Amino acid sequence: MTEKTWEMPDGIYTALVTPFSGDAVDHNAWRKLIQRQIDAGVAGVVPVGCTGEAGVLTADEREWMIKSAVEMCKGHCAVVAGSGSNSTAETLRLTKQVKSWGADAAMLISPYYNKPQQHGLVAHYRTVARGVDIPIVLYNVPGRTAVNILPETAAELSAEPNIVALKEASGNLAQIEQAIASCEMKVFSGDDGLNFNIFGLGATGAISVVSNLLPGAMVRFWQAWSQGNINQAWPMARAFDPICNACFVESNPVPVKELLSLAGLCKRDPRLPLVPVQEASLTFLLQFYESTLAELMDKDLEAGS
Repeated sequence: MTEKTWEMPDGIYTALVTPFSGDAVDHNAWRKLIQRQIDAGVAGVVPVGCTGEAGVLTADEREWMIKSAVEMCKGHCAVVAGSGSNSTAETLRLTKQVKSWGADAAMLISPYYNKPQQHGLVAHYRTVARGVDIPIVLYNVPGRTAVNILPETAAELSAEPNIVALKEASGNLAQIEQAIASCEMKVFSGDDGLNFNIFGLGATGAISVVSNLLPGAMVRFWQAWSQGNINQAWPMARAFDPICNACFVESNPVPVKELLSLAGLCKRDPRLPLVPVQEASLTFLLQFYESTLAELMDKDLEAGS
């Protein structure tokens, strides 16, 4: 077993949305969103990832968001900052920045658009892992990138001491099971609708979108599972199903930002090329919020106190 440079804590990590006010990052809303996560007891937060619309953030915005997350989360939970791109040189540069800003780890999406071969993925990640001394989380989401990190590729990369985890969002349970069995690193669910299934295959937590809305409930779900209370965890998992459906009624993170805005936690607007949801989706989300989610969010952190 490769000795890792950092032991990534088990549990729930929230893939944070980026709140905008007009054309700027909303600093007050950002702090409010992070504080909710800290209060809920999450294992960590993930700023500047796909859910955070990383591809449209400026360099100054990225720096402020990651530095502020590090400052707020110190002593409370880990900060796993997104620093991936489809250029190896740019990914290395961004990951060096993330290290200098104090993040506990960097999450690197697989290179999108280029469609590298599997040995190209190995070369990409290995170059970054050996070029900067920070724990690295691989992020496999072929639905966004058009490239799939196969289990044998992940296993080969897990021999690198500072590649510490894999976020698996392929949706392929057989593949995820093989990755968990063959990798010398932790594997985290990257698909909220499959969390229960992926936990059952041996994952050590989840990097979640839904926990933007219900961080306390997601933490309690993980705790029930990890403590062996399957009869408690199963109905909790199924209770998340309608929330998962709502969060992905259109492209993530647009629906979850709509729901957060209804709760008064941030404004609804994404940044182009994403746009607000269509009228039919908005009607559905408003009805869902008023009938179900508002009460759950009001009670969420209170239930854990």
